[in-house]
Amino acid sequence: MSIMITGSGGQLGLAFQQADLQSGKIPLPISQLDVTSLADVRQVIEAFSPSLVINCAGYTKVDQAENEPDLAWRVNAVGPRNMAIATAERAIPLVHISTDYVFDGRAERPYHEFDSTGPLSVYGRSKLAGEHAVVTHNPRHYIVRTAWLYHHEPGQSSNFPLTMLRLAVHGQVRVVSDQYGSPTYAPHLVEAVKALVGTGAFGTYHLAGSGGTSWYELTRRLYAHMDLAVTVTPVATTEFIRPAKRPRYSILRTIQSPEITLPPWEEGLLQFTARLKNEG
Repeated sequence: MSIMITGSGGQLGLAFQQADLQSGKIPLPISQLDVTSLADVRQVIEAFSPSLVINCAGYTKVDQAENEPDLAWRVNAVGPRNMAIATAERAIPLVHISTDYVFDGRAERPYHEFDSTGPLSVYGRSKLAGEHAVVTHNPRHYIVRTAWLYHHEPGQSSNFPLTMLRLAVHGQVRVVSDQYGSPTYAPHLVEAVKALVGTGAFGTYHLAGSGGTSWYELTRRLYAHMDLAVTVTPVATTEFIRPAKRPRYSILRTIQSPEITLPPWEEGLLQFTARLKNEG
């Protein structure tokens, strides 16, 4: 048995590579597989004949997607469609990673799997289209919506906590305090996905760090854990003009898999910072 991991060069793909999956791993970074080409995807699936495919490939530059909509749609919508078609042709289950940005953020409580979607950005709309494509083309699917994902590996620097640590050298930062979500430590998500696949219950699931917080509180806790004396000033979203709109509130919870939940987001941050300290 073997598990193919597409988008294996990203932070989640690397976390899957490092995990004990109890099967052989076939890591395929974007440089080795063009998910936007159905012919290429079919060729790779045929050549390796995996028992499971975990699709971590995605266009994740939320703001840049507003200026590169065609690329975002090809990677986030056409790519999952191709993966679903090629895996369905061989009755291979497909795990597809999606996002909390498929919601509009108007909720007054955490979103569950049956809540109505309403993405606000090109990124969110393209990811939702990818979900629909997977559902349409491969009934043997696990769609996993997660949120505020982060990890730390050599060469990985494009996540929020690492960005905040780089900015700490200035001694003060201004951080949005009125956007709320579920920070998710990538190794915790990997373990939840493993458990989910073990159930054999196909469907759409919310798997993110339990509970929720704001970008401001996440930053404040991050600096405290790293023993950094940085002044963190809370500011409103309206003070940061960004090309893409973000959901104001996108904390996730699950009613599909109450037996499979991630640890509280605070535990993920503690493990993340402890690792950074050990490496430092």
